[in-house]
Amino acid sequence: MQHLRAVPCSPLPGRLTEGPVWDPRRGELLWVDIPDGLVHRAALTPAGHDGLPDLAPVATLRLDRPVGAVVPCASGALLAAAGTSFLHLAEDSPVAEAVELAAPVLPDDGLPRRMNDAAVDPAGRLLAGTMAYDESPGAGSLYRLDDHGLVTLLDSVTISNGLGWSPDGSRLYYADSPTGRVDVFAYDPGTGALSDRTPFAVLDHGVPDGLTVDSEGRVWVAVWGGGEVLAFAADGTPHARVEVAASHVTSCAFAGPGLDVLVITTATEGLDEERRRAEPDAGRLFVCRPGATGLPTTPYADR
Repeated sequence: MQHLRAVPCSPLPGRLTEGPVWDPRRGELLWVDIPDGLVHRAALTPAGHDGLPDLAPVATLRLDRPVGAVVPCASGALLAAAGTSFLHLAEDSPVAEAVELAAPVLPDDGLPRRMNDAAVDPAGRLLAGTMAYDESPGAGSLYRLDDHGLVTLLDSVTISNGLGWSPDGSRLYYADSPTGRVDVFAYDPGTGALSDRTPFAVLDHGVPDGLTVDSEGRVWVAVWGGGEVLAFAADGTPHARVEVAASHVTSCAFAGPGLDVLVITTATEGLDEERRRAEPDAGRLFVCRPGATGLPTTPYADR
């Protein structure tokens, strides 16, 4: 198995940085800091003496609610899964110009919920999931948003996480984090329907968080509580381990013009003061070159 080590980038640490996605139209990386409602943009700098690029912050948008994920749209706008709804943000707009596209009907059980991870499928549909703030078992769901509206795909989810598709779009990888495993569905690229859920990879420590898929069909999984990203071949066998100097690794994505830089997000949330002193780079973004390339980013089809 390949062993790699990621290095920290310049942007300041966040509380719960998540959801990195490469925006090829802007040539920038997007990511969020969930509890603070922040949407960040940064440009990749040229590689330095270590052969790795850095990230130079470009702009930050502050929303009026927690933001689980953000994705670029075909129109040039952004789509945010924020609070318990989906917000369409005009390019470089302030939050006052956000337009709510849809919101799921939530159970009337008194449990506060929020959006968590989200990703766009190869046809331009958004899949996004929810969770309860107290992580109550089975309180979350997975939804699909497209031009036909909002559809519930899965119920009884605890922490909806880690969405990614195989290169041909026929397989969806998905993590409900407390299960300790990544599952795979058969995915219909024409309709967005799910079927035949089976376990893909079971972790022996930590829990799976965000994930991404490379051009060879390997699945790169951020391990919350594990200080690493694990990569699995399409048959589920281990391929690589990327060491990260932060316990709580939240997600990863391939970025850059060649999609050959793996960007990794981390968190300080859940670390006590002693652990934070031991992990001074927790909450930062990290990068490495794993010798793989990612799949092109598909924008949300808003036109």
